[in-house]
Amino acid sequence: MASPATIRQRRIVAVSALGVLAAAAVIGGAVIGSGGNDAKGGTNASSSGAAGAGEDGAPKPVQLPGGGRRLFPDRRVVAFYGNPRDDELGALGIGTPAQAARKLVRQAKPYDRRSRPVLPAMELITTVATAAPGPTGLYRDHLSFARIRAYHAAARKVNALLVLDIQPGRGQFGPEIERLKPFLEQPDVGLALDPEWHVGPGDLPGKVIGSTDADVVNAAAAYLGKIVREQNLPEKLLIVHRFTDDMIARADRLAQTRGVQTVVNVDGFGTNSVKIAKYESFVATTPRMRRGFKLFYKEDVKTMTPKAVMAMTPRPDVVVYE
Repeated sequence: MASPATIRQRRIVAVSALGVLAAAAVIGGAVIGSGGNDAKGGTNASSSGAAGAGEDGAPKPVQLPGGGRRLFPDRRVVAFYGNPRDDELGALGIGTPAQAARKLVRQAKPYDRRSRPVLPAMELITTVATAAPGPTGLYRDHLSFARIRAYHAAARKVNALLVLDIQPGRGQFGPEIERLKPFLEQPDVGLALDPEWHVGPGDLPGKVIGSTDADVVNAAAAYLGKIVREQNLPEKLLIVHRFTDDMIARADRLAQTRGVQTVVNVDGFGTNSVKIAKYESFVATTPRMRRGFKLFYKEDVKTMTPKAVMAMTPRPDVVVYE
């Protein structure tokens, strides 16, 4: 059976607020339980960050790639975003996982500072919104666990994080997050939510700009926080993409969770001045959240240089390239 058609990513920076889905319909994805998982999905944690036993014989807590257990403000994350189905889905999907990893390391290097070392990350779209309904009618398709493992292995070879991105289509975020639990139990794997691609029962991804609710984001953070506590893992990264005011409904309810760093990543392409203005606005309206900024190699009028990004106030904690 032919795979569902890939939707061209189109994120124009919005200056005014856009309409959103009814909150009740969106919050349905907030409840995350302990649903069934494919136990073969994960990768042995000992290959990333495990430091062996201490002097007293007790195992040392596992660390992040490059060392340490705290993400921010110790590190600055620079990520490639994409999916191997189509080059148009982002820089991460261009070439093999190993080739993308090497390009990522080169792109991340200018952000490295002695006071705040850079941490590369691969943001892999594991659930991709599609133009066709597919067998479930949810207008989404899954990247296989085998492909996810290939990117995870490539990330580990360059001491990078793997961040699993979800575009749920007509589905909900909760079940998609549960599906990825075997990977999320690893110390070097984070999560990203793409609300643009979460639409209502009668809507089509790519035709309607989707949204989510702050309670859904907080539930995802709580789920990750539970994994961190149970597995004694270093901090987890949770990225939430946003390029319209209402893409995260009730954004003032967003809260940080112990063991998780939630980042509002300012998405959208356009002129640098408009992108920076949107970034400053979202920073002001979600002051408790960590800050992210997205750049587009093709769609931005002129892709900002690392120097220009680092001149922003405040500097982003996360920089994502598509």
